[in-house]
Formats: sequence, C-alpha cells, structure tokens
Amino acid sequence: MVENKGKPPVFCEKFWIVCKGAREGNKICKTIQNLELKIFGKNDCVWGVARTKYYGVTPDKKLPEDSRRNKQNKLAKRNKK
Repeated sequence: MVENKGKPPVFCEKFWIVCKGAREGNKICKTIQNLELKIFGKNDCVWGVARTKYYGVTPDKKLPEDSRRNKQNKLAKRNKK
C-alpha cells in the first residue's frame, strides 16, 4: 500500500491551502479540489501523488489513524507528559 518511506510530503499536508482546506471541510476548497481532481486525475498534482505514495490515501481523504504522522504525534504528546 505505502511505497515511499522517505521524507513525508509536507507541502500537500500542511501548506497547500486547497487540499488542506478541503480535508478540513471548507466547501470552496472542496469545490476547487474536485475540479483539480477532474483535471489531473485521482492523485491530483505532484504533491498529491507523493502524498498518495507515502500515506496510501488520495489528497481528498484524511490520513488514516494508523499513519506514520499520527503515530509520531501521539508519541510526542506522550513524551511531553
């Protein structure tokens, strides 16, 4: 399912306002993202392809609970306590 174990695709996940906003539920961003998906295909842009390879989910889906990023966040929270 997940091919790339290198660096995570940070741009798509944190900085691209369209995909980030769409995943957070913004209707305008979701509309723009749907248009992008129709133009570029199911993986969207270059960063979307990297996100799909790294996490195993397309840019319009939220990260699964067992993803690497979510595990790292949980560990960081535990270490702060």
